[in-house]
Amino acid sequence: MSTIAPLEDNPEDAATKKLVKVSVTIDEAEFDRDIDTAFRTIAKEVKLPGFRPGKVPRKVLEARIGLAAAREQALRDAVPQYLATAVRDHDIDLISTPSIEFTGGQESGPVSFDATCEVRPEITVPGYGGLRIELPSPNATVAEIDQAVEAELRRQGTLVDVDRPIQSGDHVTLSLAGSRDGEPVAGLNTEDWLYEVGNGWVAEGFDGELTGAKADDELTFTATPNGTSEPADFVVNVSKVQEMVLPELTDEWVGDNLGEFDTIEEWRAALSERISAGKLNQTRNQFIDRATSALSELVDIEPPESMVQADLQGRVQTTVQQLQAQGVSIEQWLQVTGQDAPTFIEGLKVHSQRGVKVDLGLRAISVAEGLDVSDDDLNAEYARIAIQVKQKAGEVRKAYERNDAVTDLVAQMRKTKALDWLLEHVEIVDPEGNPIDRALVIGKTDDDHDHQHGDDDHDHDHDHGDHDHNHEGHDHD
Repeated sequence: MSTIAPLEDNPEDAATKKLVKVSVTIDEAEFDRDIDTAFRTIAKEVKLPGFRPGKVPRKVLEARIGLAAAREQALRDAVPQYLATAVRDHDIDLISTPSIEFTGGQESGPVSFDATCEVRPEITVPGYGGLRIELPSPNATVAEIDQAVEAELRRQGTLVDVDRPIQSGDHVTLSLAGSRDGEPVAGLNTEDWLYEVGNGWVAEGFDGELTGAKADDELTFTATPNGTSEPADFVVNVSKVQEMVLPELTDEWVGDNLGEFDTIEEWRAALSERISAGKLNQTRNQFIDRATSALSELVDIEPPESMVQADLQGRVQTTVQQLQAQGVSIEQWLQVTGQDAPTFIEGLKVHSQRGVKVDLGLRAISVAEGLDVSDDDLNAEYARIAIQVKQKAGEVRKAYERNDAVTDLVAQMRKTKALDWLLEHVEIVDPEGNPIDRALVIGKTDDDHDHQHGDDDHDHDHDHGDHDHNHEGHDHD
């Protein structure tokens, strides 16, 4: 028998945690069966002459070791099961391990205990239906097309010698010698190097020293090479100055040099399509992140620390596993990135805090919009998971039921529906405030009702790893 009641005795805790007290009573006859089970467990570890391992009768063991040891074993083994049953019966959404206090039966008689359970807060999120997010425009601009045209013209341009001072954009052939205290600096000594002035590849101020010089000039100066903090002495000998002469852009040139196009207009249209496709991918990659970030900002409660820590632990483990797969230890990675462990953890914790807010926000939307999961939805999900884990759908269903994991799966599915709802209703604009076509971003056509949510941190797979299945899943964030 079990009962549940809110627990708000501590106002300080009540402000930051949602707690309930579950009171469980186990009658003496029922618990005696658990003691029987405990004796069978103990029998496997006790060796007595004349008895095979695990076959020592309870009466013999009880006479040998007493009842207290078996009762203690039964309390350790059975109480978590009784608590799990009470949690399931009362539909308690636990977010941390409960603390248990026995109120009777530790030595004899009926067993009773109270479990203080921290549960997931149920919140409302005002304003979620009017969210507006800004995404990069998926459309190529005239300037971007012009830049692509110029890049192709420059690729097919011709370098022509000029007898004038060097200007930015000129190509110069030079010999370069860099030293510190008379010793050559690695990477700063070369001959007959063709360099485009204005690239800024060598050192701060290097291109400025070249500007205004002419062929056959020798330049000496001091500058700090890029990526270093110590200045170096430079000697530069300029042997040739050339400028890039671009071909004249005509339909004839396009036809002769870009065989798949006959006119400038056709070429520019193709460039626009290619640039727009790349920008659309960028827009899609940011869509879910921007939408869920906007939702998290509407969640005005502090995320429960137990949820944050659980999420954080998963992020740390994932990072370590990804590094190990690349043959890199976490210690090596921290050293290369110049971080210590606390800084690394704190950086991930920010994402965990937002992830928890997104979790609470999506659950709030699912409640407010009545986004329920039907039996058909659940069966379809079992079938989808079955394909992933290469099992039969019935086996997947039984595994979830056996592990009391159906409730969690339904909750994740409702969150997925809530995210779909959010993406269908959030207003999308570009940096100039112009509306962006939602169907284009989602990748939805008249015959396609499934959102293409993309490969990002908001994968809609769910975490079934503890449910007798071995496949990966991710939560939202």
